[in-house]
Amino acid sequence: MPEGTGSPEPAVEEDGGVPTSSATPLLARPTVSTSIRFAADDPENPRNWPSWRKWIIVAAITPIDLSVSWGASGFSPASSSFRHDFGVSETVATLGLSLYILGLALGPMSLAPLSEFFGRSVIYIYSYGVFLLFLAGTALVNNVPGFMILRFFSGLFAAVTIANFGGSIADMWPHHETGLAMSIYLWAATCGSPSGFFAMSIVAEYRGWREVFWALLGICGGFWLLMVLVLKETRHTTILRKRARALIKDESADPGETDQDLLHHRSARELFHVALTRPFRFLFTEAIVIFAALYNGYLYGLSFLFNGAFGMVFGSEGHGLGTLGVGCAFLGIALGISLGPFTNLWQERHYQKCLLSVNQRTIPEERLQLATLAAIVFPLSMFWFAWTTYTSIPAIVPIIASAFWGWSFYTLILMTFQYTEDAYGVFSASALAGIGLVRNIFGAVFPLFGRQLFSNLGYQWGASLLAFLGIVLVPIPFILIRHGSAIRKKSPWASQHMDDAGTD
Repeated sequence: MPEGTGSPEPAVEEDGGVPTSSATPLLARPTVSTSIRFAADDPENPRNWPSWRKWIIVAAITPIDLSVSWGASGFSPASSSFRHDFGVSETVATLGLSLYILGLALGPMSLAPLSEFFGRSVIYIYSYGVFLLFLAGTALVNNVPGFMILRFFSGLFAAVTIANFGGSIADMWPHHETGLAMSIYLWAATCGSPSGFFAMSIVAEYRGWREVFWALLGICGGFWLLMVLVLKETRHTTILRKRARALIKDESADPGETDQDLLHHRSARELFHVALTRPFRFLFTEAIVIFAALYNGYLYGLSFLFNGAFGMVFGSEGHGLGTLGVGCAFLGIALGISLGPFTNLWQERHYQKCLLSVNQRTIPEERLQLATLAAIVFPLSMFWFAWTTYTSIPAIVPIIASAFWGWSFYTLILMTFQYTEDAYGVFSASALAGIGLVRNIFGAVFPLFGRQLFSNLGYQWGASLLAFLGIVLVPIPFILIRHGSAIRKKSPWASQHMDDAGTD
């Protein structure tokens, strides 16, 4: 059906995977079948790679993913030095954070389609390499407009893991076996903000904002070199296209039997049309995506709003800690987030047990058991934080509260991510792109009013207002557990995956 009719697209995998066919023989001779696919035991299929190779790739991309948020929050502890050097206001300095996050919001819409043409490994290496160049430029720039432009483009090219990391994991593991790798991916995505603030506060305590960017360049450059050394292409269609082209070049191959469908790329116009329009269709028409976008947006917005709020609560206006002391306060959130992957082991066992009881059929609602607890802990931890920000109360008390917030933050992000993936199957890339866009737009906007909120309402009522808004979101996981199946049946996209098996 034509775009805009409301009818779903044909169920073709939008992220480039190619289903494995046990009936298709391994290609061991020049003549090829009319449909080139991986055989069940094909060693070139990333899903057949040994576990050590898969986990080395995950281990190489994880610090890249972590550093994406370091590029955002790492600037915050040095913002006072930036203000002093250029004589700008707090709001203008905060734009250095917000414009980077805006780049993160828009980057996946261009980087994800490019992986169709060049493969994931090329996009990882070159996009992150360009990000490093922009980091160097940011350290050298001598005017505010140039700095802001460089910050935006830094975020745009740093978004490579947002566009591809989930797809890389799906390339290497069957759908219902991605739980552990996805929990690590989202740990890096959520822990980057607090850990980045802490890490760069060590530099900002003794040096200026330029040294912070030089430090980021050195660390991120090391991560990039590690990735270049170990990264292998995982995208199925890219591997198979390379194989098909090699067969064509072989003089003994029969060109008439080559899989022309595999060699044919969708046009750039078609790819970018889907990348730029379909996420918005999901955002405006799909209840599940709307719910997930609200939760993701609000949580990410708060995670970056804390960059300014913690400076007020724990800095010279509050508990009197220095730049490094404020950075240490973020370790509470980082600790809470880091507990999340361990508690998710219980959630994953519960999910796998439920899969066995339904013959491996898709049951997204069983992903949400821990989310119901996290939804309640989230506003409670915010109230705890709010009313322990008095300077008469030891600083460790609100820091402990922030650890509970960090755990709920991670758990809710992970649960909504996995639920959306299960619900939409081959269309999940578009659904998650819409959620990611909202998430990072909120992350860009929230820091711009965080200081004003806490200044005008006070620390206690400012944080309480944020907690009250969190209460509004509490019913979402409960609604999805109770009514998610009915919601999916009414969706033209999710309904196609109601009876999906556990293998893909």
